[in-house]
Amino acid sequence: MRLLMRPLGAAALAAAFLFSGPAANIQAQTSGPSPSSPSVNISDHKLDQAAAAIERVTSVKQDYEQRMASAPPADQERLADEATEAMVKAVNEEGLSVEEYNSIIQVAQTNPDVRQRILQRLETKNK
Repeated sequence: MRLLMRPLGAAALAAAFLFSGPAANIQAQTSGPSPSSPSVNISDHKLDQAAAAIERVTSVKQDYEQRMASAPPADQERLADEATEAMVKAVNEEGLSVEEYNSIIQVAQTNPDVRQRILQRLETKNK
């Protein structure tokens, strides 16, 4: 499961960089430089899924941050692994693979139109 934390962690940090509000609180470990941005032809359905996944990952991250803050040091690694599993599950339950989620986040970093389309979805859900 540690291997899954790296790609999701990179995407989570990318999402934190891109988005304000609740999604701005996403943080995790990074794995170094990200690959070059994929194509910008992302369907509205995939953007809907990505926005929903961002919200769920944010919620999981906040929940586990609170748990880790009050947990003894011996439990922290176990909780970090649980958090990673929960974030992967949240992304998958929204119909995306971690790789698809990462790709969409990477595109949003470099494409203002995609970034704005995701932000609009997040704002609509938070109203």
